Amino acid sequence: MADKRDYYEVLGVAKTASADEIKSAYRKLAMKWHPDRNPDNPEAKAKFQEASEAYEVLSNPEKRQRYDQFGHQGVNFGPGGFDFGRDFSHFQDVDLGDILGAFFGGGGRFGGFGDMFGGGGRRRTDPNAPERGDDMTMELEIDFEEAVFGSERELSLTLPDQCQDCHGTGAARGSSRKTCPTCNGRGQVISGGGFFQVRQTCPACGGSGTVVEKPCPTCRGSGQVRTPRKLTLRIPKGVDTGARLRLSGKGAGGLRGGEPGDLYVVLHVKPSEIFEREDNNLYVNVPVSPFLAALGGSVDIPTPDGIANVNLPAGTPNGKLLRLRGKGVADLRGGPAGDLVARIVFEVPQRLTGKQRSAMEDLAKSFDDSNFPDAQAFAKHLKTFYGRKEKLNK
Repeated sequence: MADKRDYYEVLGVAKTASADEIKSAYRKLAMKWHPDRNPDNPEAKAKFQEASEAYEVLSNPEKRQRYDQFGHQGVNFGPGGFDFGRDFSHFQDVDLGDILGAFFGGGGRFGGFGDMFGGGGRRRTDPNAPERGDDMTMELEIDFEEAVFGSERELSLTLPDQCQDCHGTGAARGSSRKTCPTCNGRGQVISGGGFFQVRQTCPACGGSGTVVEKPCPTCRGSGQVRTPRKLTLRIPKGVDTGARLRLSGKGAGGLRGGEPGDLYVVLHVKPSEIFEREDNNLYVNVPVSPFLAALGGSVDIPTPDGIANVNLPAGTPNGKLLRLRGKGVADLRGGPAGDLVARIVFEVPQRLTGKQRSAMEDLAKSFDDSNFPDAQAFAKHLKTFYGRKEKLNK
């Protein structure tokens, strides 16, 4: 995810670009980098795939909204990455003839581009074949302790599933899908005329070439119904914000007997009131009295495994860092655990009684400059600084 370029940058459009601007930018890039036009050029193939992936997301209002909100994590395409062979109808099996045909149509002066480049027009899969369900993504907020120690969560959610009445066909019992009368089964319609024609996906059948004669009353012709589910999610030790957990086969149900998609859960970890986390290392501020630091003694340091008792040497300065090896967060990939770093922070006594104040005043009078070497060094540096300033101003 981190290596992917921003989709708007890929297409060269602004984040406020309209649907028409996004489509136009994609068509230009597709014409430029299509493999049929750049044979044996892996760089062109990579750029064509990158542009196609960007267009798949930004041309879909729902996916675009998720991308704008969550970035690439919100529109992941599963463990195998972006699948160029599955249900991305705007460019599935696209060849150069299709791209040029989108601008010039199938007839007229420019009608031979498909044959010239071996295109042969748009190829559609069997509309009655099993279709895999969509991968789904959800966000889940968990406590800091769950991320450190692991846990199990029961998820209650509603997901699309295959309609049992029509078995995902969308057609009512006793009926079937028929050839689309709008496009005559081609999956595309051509608008314009004469010199300039534009070929577009058929709005009536969505490019499938068939329509439902009598929609299923249960799913209203969609082939899917929203079904409540309860799923158990195991959260392993060591996860952090941005971690993505996959529940195989728990996404949207397939159509016409197709296998279900996967469910991806993107985690967001609540901050801890005690620890700060950086990778697998933990940081904690440990308040101690100045007297304990001056005289030395034991201090309790919290770790995920429990309280660790550590001896402070006499004269421990404020801000001293103590590192406890292997006392941080477990490594998600089975490596060594991180460290815990404790920062000693002096807590100044509050709400003094008269007797306490008097005792502290007597103690303060007993000190001299030799008891505060840091203050002496600071005063020395200040004297040097202002001495140099005075010379420069002469």
